Amino acid sequence: MPNISPWEEAWNAARPRLSAIRDALNTGSSPDPRVIRVGQLDSELLDQELVQTLQEPLNKALSLVNSSLKARFEPELALLLQLTLYKLSIWNTGASYGAKLQDLRYTVRPSSGNTLAPSGLPRRTLLLHGILTVLLPYLHTKLRSRALSYAWPDAPSSDRRRKAWNILTSLESSYTLLSLSSFLAFLWNGRYRTIADRVLNMKLVPSRRLIQRDVSYEFMNRQMVWHAFTEFLLFLLPLVNARNLRRRISRIINSISPFTILSSLSARSGASSDGKGIGPASQKRGKYWSLPQDQCAICAENASLNLNLSEPSNAFTALTTTPIEESSLSSDTEPPAFPIYNPYLTSCGDIYCYHCIAERLIQTADSGDDDLGWTCLRCNAYVNSADRYTVEMESDATGSDFEFTSVSGSASMGSYSESGWSDSSAP
Repeated sequence: MPNISPWEEAWNAARPRLSAIRDALNTGSSPDPRVIRVGQLDSELLDQELVQTLQEPLNKALSLVNSSLKARFEPELALLLQLTLYKLSIWNTGASYGAKLQDLRYTVRPSSGNTLAPSGLPRRTLLLHGILTVLLPYLHTKLRSRALSYAWPDAPSSDRRRKAWNILTSLESSYTLLSLSSFLAFLWNGRYRTIADRVLNMKLVPSRRLIQRDVSYEFMNRQMVWHAFTEFLLFLLPLVNARNLRRRISRIINSISPFTILSSLSARSGASSDGKGIGPASQKRGKYWSLPQDQCAICAENASLNLNLSEPSNAFTALTTTPIEESSLSSDTEPPAFPIYNPYLTSCGDIYCYHCIAERLIQTADSGDDDLGWTCLRCNAYVNSADRYTVEMESDATGSDFEFTSVSGSASMGSYSESGWSDSSAP
């Protein structure tokens, strides 16, 4: 008899025991797979959002046909939609669309003598489940709306309508209490998400034996980036002087606008045609020096920065405006593009609207950049004050015409007659 080593003796002794353990594992039932509670709750929320997403365009279509159809047939439309989804999801595949997204499906304890649905679940169980989850909520909604429309709660206590309303409210309270108890039990053991699932013994289990919960952090990363960016903006924006920044941007845009470029070119061409070059007079011209005196230069500048296409004066119409002096003179028949309302005379001698010049002077004072004042758009001089522009009216002998002249008497603004405006300097 050959000598046997100690480890061989130990192996031969443990072999029968290992075989018994292997057979017990093969014949024994596998433990129930663990189902995450949040997956089951997410599947229910996804089903509700799917119904709302599909029902919204149908309600809009009904409201376009007839406004009363939406309020009249909205419960029936929701019932039809839920029945269709139930047939295509749980009845045919054993899982709702939300449960499929969570990789879950319904399972029922096997029993003999039951007719199976296309999903492999008992047909009778699925019929009861559909009645409890789809048809019963629809009947409750219709009954409650009918009771409220016929004033069942306001009926006398001896009336059968009031008694029916009391029974309905009692059933609602009982169902709410049972739903709360069922949900607390679901949070405890993770089984039977709803009362209908608990009554019919329908559990949501993973569709595959080996399941791995894949969590995508892309959305979380995007949210964190945007949150950090908004926090940075909330910290930075109070430190930025928005009014000063807008003013600087407005200056840059105005300096490169076609109106300014064409105005400077026309000024240079006019000076070169006289053979005098660019003298001091041309250097003091602002970008709106060619605008007629009866129009506000600030209104014209605001219109050149306005992007609202619904208004007659905007940035696109300002691009087509020719700033040459001869073509910008207003005619007798056409009204001015930028009329002056409540005229005020600035310290440089130009006239602007009151609200326009007041806004510019206030902005300049608040910004504190220019101590000399605001730069005039016509003469490019500094403006630090503005006074109300007044005129004297002198009645004529005829009593029908009025002449408007400035207080200083240095320039005549024109005369008004029944035939229209006329220039007082015309012969």
